[in-house]
Amino acid sequence: MNIALREVHDSDLPVFYRLLNDPEALRMAAFTPKDPADRDAFDAHWAKILASPDTINRTVLLDGDVVGHASVYGEAGEREVTYWIDRAHWGKGIATAALRALLAEVPERPLLARVAADNAGSRRVLEKCGFEVSGSVMSYAPARGTEIEELVLTLEA
Repeated sequence: MNIALREVHDSDLPVFYRLLNDPEALRMAAFTPKDPADRDAFDAHWAKILASPDTINRTVLLDGDVVGHASVYGEAGEREVTYWIDRAHWGKGIATAALRALLAEVPERPLLARVAADNAGSRRVLEKCGFEVSGSVMSYAPARGTEIEELVLTLEA
């Protein structure tokens, strides 16, 4: 199993859109766009983040195939990581390997991450990569249509 990161190509976006519209993945991620099926909004969002000089975006490849993406974004001192992996590949260590590769590429610290408190898989990925829970907030989760607990995790070193 070869996991690699590379720059995002325009040809990756249809795959990202398909991954975003997996109902189970949406529910687990919780903090998603208001209407994930709105392709125009999806395209506008990706155009904005790909144009931002402050955002580092990577496509996650598994044996050469696109299986997700990982990014670092935000203001200095408050930068966050995010990632999305195809549900067909959950539980295989791909998210952990991809996040480790991204963290090696982005040495600045601290970095933050946010996760639905009940998303044990994503929390485990973050903790394996050195993030520690540093707080929690109640936040509106569009994919669930209600407020839920969101954990804030920090990577200091």
